[in-house]
Amino acid sequence: MALVGGRPDESSLAGPEHLDAGYVAAYERKAGFDPAPDVADLRALGLGSSSTLVDLGAGTGTLTLAAAAVCARVVAVDISPAMVEALRAKVASANATNVECVEAGFLNYAHEGAPADVVYTRNALHHLPDFWKGIALRRVHAMLRPDGILRLRDLVFSFDLVDAEAAIEAWLDRSAVDDAGSGWTRTELETHLREEHSTFTWLLEPLLERAGFEIARRDYGTIGAYADYVCVRR
Repeated sequence: MALVGGRPDESSLAGPEHLDAGYVAAYERKAGFDPAPDVADLRALGLGSSSTLVDLGAGTGTLTLAAAAVCARVVAVDISPAMVEALRAKVASANATNVECVEAGFLNYAHEGAPADVVYTRNALHHLPDFWKGIALRRVHAMLRPDGILRLRDLVFSFDLVDAEAAIEAWLDRSAVDDAGSGWTRTELETHLREEHSTFTWLLEPLLERAGFEIARRDYGTIGAYADYVCVRR
């Protein structure tokens, strides 16, 4: 693992595909992400016309642009130069003057200005090993105002170790697609398991609490391989 100033070089952990302009160009169709329900949920949690949102691991900005329509300021942060280039082009095309694009990661993003009201991150924290997840979450805590919201969605496993083999096989069977352009294939998901750092809910949740968050809501879905958290900064 490459180190920069004692920290991991997050670009070396992001996966080479996320740094590739060709992959990034097709990323949105592959991800198939509709941000509308998440934006509606954030609005119900207090995101409004005077709010600042930090989107950590913003990718090509699907959530960023949807949130920019309802809040005062969005800071879109991603470690991939290719992702940030695509994001900047989309922001310019949309004339979203309240969006700032920053090439950085969880461990080196330096928040400026008023504390964030909301930090949102989806399918990005799993790129960090658990030790650095904890450090990242404490840094997120520091950029939020008191009672600010962390909305965390990621590939996180809620099953026990004794059930891991069967649960992973069931997840692969249910989640993998045949067409790489419309989702993630079994080979890609298996690569994720080998090379990335998805963790268990029963390891991540104590890290959230140690970082200074109260878990206000948790949802593990029906597969036991995805987790959705609403956390409050204490």
